[in-house]
Amino acid sequence: MLNAVLSIMSLLVLALLAGAFVLWRKGQNPKQALLMVVLAVVVIINIGIWTLPDAGGKSPVERAGEIEAVTD
Repeated sequence: MLNAVLSIMSLLVLALLAGAFVLWRKGQNPKQALLMVVLAVVVIINIGIWTLPDAGGKSPVERAGEIEAVTD
């Protein structure tokens, strides 16, 4: 389930950046375009937090999968 959420977040980043680019090119509401880019960066950081491994070599996604398997 968490993998699906991370995939949707990745698509969200692409949509936010594309929308920000369109707003910026049209010259409409540059403040909103900047906020969309900032939100995309925040989502990218969240994806990195969940997918990058720690010192032990396991990412939080892997650990969450192990916990899910135990509870099922």
